Amino acid sequence: MNKLTGTIVHIESSEHMSMVDVDVKGDIFSSIVLETPETASYLKVGRAVTLMFKETEVSIGKNLSGQISLRNRFGAVIRSIEASGILAKVLLDYQSVQIVSVISARSAVKLNLKKGDSVEWLVKTNEVSLLTEKG
Repeated sequence: MNKLTGTIVHIESSEHMSMVDVDVKGDIFSSIVLETPETASYLKVGRAVTLMFKETEVSIGKNLSGQISLRNRFGAVIRSIEASGILAKVLLDYQSVQIVSVISARSAVKLNLKKGDSVEWLVKTNEVSLLTEKG
């Protein structure tokens, strides 16, 4: 599981859901949660949270241009690639934090991914969970 720590900077709610924006070292991540500030006491601007998302939910792109619906799109450098069978595990350096992506080996070959490449990694807002300390 990938984990990043940050601070809630904005909350937009509608009915029983909220779009929560979290600042992680100057980058803004978004998460959709099935709670609102009225139903979940941890949803407060200024609250420290941990973002969590599965390795299989991290997509990788090279030379992307134009707009895309995925809000969580950040630059990184490939640390290593381990291909085994039909899957490839790509270790990324994002702001000195390791992010792991598991993609198909075919995609890794098609993208011509190599150690040291600058890439973008993406994860959908509904795949990012928030974790807080009790209290």
